[in-house]
Amino acid sequence: MTAADAPESPATASSATDPAVVAAEAELARLRAEAEAAEAQLQAAQARAALAAAEAAAAKARVAGGAAQAPAPAVPPDPAEEPSEPLAPAEAPVKTEVPEAQADSPTAAAEESAPVPSGSPGPDARPSGPLEAEDVAKVTAGYRFEGATLDLGALVNGDPMPDAQIRIPLAMMNRHGLVAGATGTGKTRTLQGLAEQLAAKGVPVFAADIKGDLSGVATPGEPSEKLTARTRGIGQDWKPEASVTEYFALGGIGKGVPVRATVSGFGPLLLSKVLGLNPTQESSLGLVFHYADANGLALVDLSDLRAVLTHLTSDEGKGELKELGGLSAATAGVILRELITFADAGADVFFGEPEFEVADFLRTAPDGRGIISLLEVPGVIDKPELFSTFLMYLLAELFEMLPEVGDADKPKLVFFFDEAHLLFRDASKDFLAAIVQTVRLIRSKGVGVFFVTQTPKDVPSDVLAQLGSRVQHALRAFTPDDAKALRATVGTYPTSGYDLERVLQELGTGEAIVTVMSEKGAPTPVAWTRLRAPQGLMSPTPDPAIEAAVKASPLLAKYGTAIDRESAREILTAKMRAAEEAAAAEEAALAKAKADAEYAKQKAAMDKQQAAAEKKAQREYERLLKKTAGTTRTSRSSSKSPLEQILNSKSTEAILGGVIRGMFGTGRR
Repeated sequence: MTAADAPESPATASSATDPAVVAAEAELARLRAEAEAAEAQLQAAQARAALAAAEAAAAKARVAGGAAQAPAPAVPPDPAEEPSEPLAPAEAPVKTEVPEAQADSPTAAAEESAPVPSGSPGPDARPSGPLEAEDVAKVTAGYRFEGATLDLGALVNGDPMPDAQIRIPLAMMNRHGLVAGATGTGKTRTLQGLAEQLAAKGVPVFAADIKGDLSGVATPGEPSEKLTARTRGIGQDWKPEASVTEYFALGGIGKGVPVRATVSGFGPLLLSKVLGLNPTQESSLGLVFHYADANGLALVDLSDLRAVLTHLTSDEGKGELKELGGLSAATAGVILRELITFADAGADVFFGEPEFEVADFLRTAPDGRGIISLLEVPGVIDKPELFSTFLMYLLAELFEMLPEVGDADKPKLVFFFDEAHLLFRDASKDFLAAIVQTVRLIRSKGVGVFFVTQTPKDVPSDVLAQLGSRVQHALRAFTPDDAKALRATVGTYPTSGYDLERVLQELGTGEAIVTVMSEKGAPTPVAWTRLRAPQGLMSPTPDPAIEAAVKASPLLAKYGTAIDRESAREILTAKMRAAEEAAAAEEAALAKAKADAEYAKQKAAMDKQQAAAEKKAQREYERLLKKTAGTTRTSRSSSKSPLEQILNSKSTEAILGGVIRGMFGTGRR
């Protein structure tokens, strides 16, 4: 008798009818069915992932071999691997948490509802590829250009594809661009790589070196195993190479050749932006500039502008602007206070002579390479408005001096505007309008402008609409505001095969989402790109090397020494001194005339008094004569005068007779 034929024990029979046992076995059966369904669903997801990887590999092989055939059609998953019918709610697999790296991967959407098997990739595994083979082929074809190009890097579809190179047409670099991304995502290295390639193709480059990181372009890079492996993986033939570099310092603060501007050249609009003036004060400042120009008063530095403002509010000068609307003392006082604060912050060193000629940014080296001009600004980073406005001034000067060239094979200059958000922060409508106009029109002058900032929202939409190329590094979404900015950024891109809101958060350092303007003027497909490494040093050039380069610069003799020529301050000072001297002379003459008048008055009074006294004495004399005249009329005195008595005396007669005889000789007779 076998065990199967043995009679059922009482315990077994009782357990079979026990409701608890029946419920437990039913639950066990349900869980077993659920596990089998989940395993089937996992197998289906793995099959789809393997299919996508195979299609990507096939597309890569076709690109390498030059094949242009359409990708193989997708094979539907085996019906045996899919549940024959949808699972009931009670049988649905339990959704498990997926690690962040997998949750952000392109295949996670198919796998997030299935448990992760023990043999699956870990949390740091890269996705097999977000794009289908057909999309990969379109992206690759979209970046094939006929003319000269700048190489950005290789397409990433799970892994980098060295044969799918992402480029920018050199002729389209004057259509402007944007390099954006969170801190630490590689924006500076992207800027450095673009500058190096532009210079190598004979295009001068100007860039502001905010933190001193870009100075490494002047020093050959340092190779390493990690760098070599990365560059080989994207098809870059990397070798260390230095670029011809000039160092400049804003106002001489730093180690570079001083770059200065006159107040007149800076203009009232840009200066008003720096000073934070309201529209009324801005228009008054424009009136002051107009007066200075009309009267030949050169506004070289801030002291000149203060002198003109002081003159126009003084008693001598306040009437000179009446016909033009006048300048109120209150408005002039506000501007003067802002200028004093501005100068005390160290800004006075940026204004002066010799004024920098922006044509010196357009130079090329003797071997034909473009010169990279780096404006060193670590010493003025605490003055962001001045720094950004000064760069805007240089751009406006370029617009004024350069002739129209239309569409050239390569730009005359590419201008990288780092920390671009500083330019647009708290900017007035008039200032924004000036920026938009400059960016829109300077393209025809052969100048390209690239704005470098953290998020496209830092750049006004009117400016953003003028940009042809975009290199968007990773963005972070740690706060609701970050998430809103991320969604806004995604909304500015053309339709693509990417879930950009997701991809932009999972980009690695040195990777970016790229779209540029093709040679036909149309935007290229959006491409996930691993960017090329710069060939220069990716850390600052040592200070001794920078100082030696500055001393050897031919521009140091031209701009190194400040000049203080006669300007508005000296002219007005001399004018005021002359006016003071004239006023003093006039006052002295007036005092002298007054004294002379007083003297004449006093003399006339004295003469009058003397005449009156003489007249009075005459009258008194006449009165006395009249009084004495009455006595001689009644009795005439016979008495002689003393003289008569002497002459008639005997002794006198004897003396006189002796004298006469002696004289005439009568005495001898």
